[in-house]
Amino acid sequence: MVLSVYYMAESMVRYLGPTKYDLGILYSREQRPLGTGGPIKLAKDMLNGETFLTLNGDILTDLDYRRLVSFHREKGGLATIALVQVPDPSRYGAVELDWEGRITRFVEKPEPGMAPSNLINAGIYVLEPEVLDYIPDGRRVSIETEVFPKLAAERQLHGFECHGYWTDIGVPEEYLNANAAILGKESGSSGNENANVNPTATVKEPCIFGDNVNIGADSVIGPNVSMMDNVHIGKGVRIENSIIFAGASIEDYSSVRNAIIGESAVLERWVKVESGSLIGDYVQIIDGVTITKGVSICPSKTVEESILEPKQVM
Repeated sequence: MVLSVYYMAESMVRYLGPTKYDLGILYSREQRPLGTGGPIKLAKDMLNGETFLTLNGDILTDLDYRRLVSFHREKGGLATIALVQVPDPSRYGAVELDWEGRITRFVEKPEPGMAPSNLINAGIYVLEPEVLDYIPDGRRVSIETEVFPKLAAERQLHGFECHGYWTDIGVPEEYLNANAAILGKESGSSGNENANVNPTATVKEPCIFGDNVNIGADSVIGPNVSMMDNVHIGKGVRIENSIIFAGASIEDYSSVRNAIIGESAVLERWVKVESGSLIGDYVQIIDGVTITKGVSICPSKTVEESILEPKQVM
């Protein structure tokens, strides 16, 4: 496996190392952002001149990759894009296929009702090494707009419609939906044996807790809550449909709903975080502050006053 890394690359390398999850992992490091095509070309020497899979890092799916690769080999083109059906393709861009499964054109973010189909690019590709010749060296390249249209014009691009679970987790709302979907597949709440849940606290299924999680008296946690290692929850706290990253501390009588709390963030007493908010790593929110819907707070900020309209705090 080759991971193309740029933003927070060292954090990824430190966490995954060379063998996480029993995978052999190599790292291709971008010195500057190269778009969606440039990183593939940059990793050329790690690909051994063989057919390879390319996956966007913000996709969660249970796609059958064997079927995708089998389809690609059967069709004999240079590239195959996995496609998924969505109710509204206007957010993504639609794909048109001919009767043999070739992609004939792309329509970027069509107006509602004007898309040629409800099929969209799923961010998963099977590529032959010859595709690398279509990607210019040393600059930012969009594989979707600069490479795939050329392959389609040459009748070398196919589309494989896949079924099953697929979601783009690149925005907080979909990330939380994915968290709920995964937890929903569990049989019930899962607390690591090192988690310490006060007998008077309530855990509503499904939830999952990491090591050394402490949950105080009279707190209500769940449903659909994931807590990483070393999270501290005070007494009388309410959390639902949220993800709490490692080392975060949520103090007495605070509430978190449909939100993401970053590593080592501190929510002091009586703090309220509302739907769709994203609290960055090492953020400190002072007693009694309310964070309204749709607020994003960048890492290491201290928030002393309530934020009552959607905004980014830089």
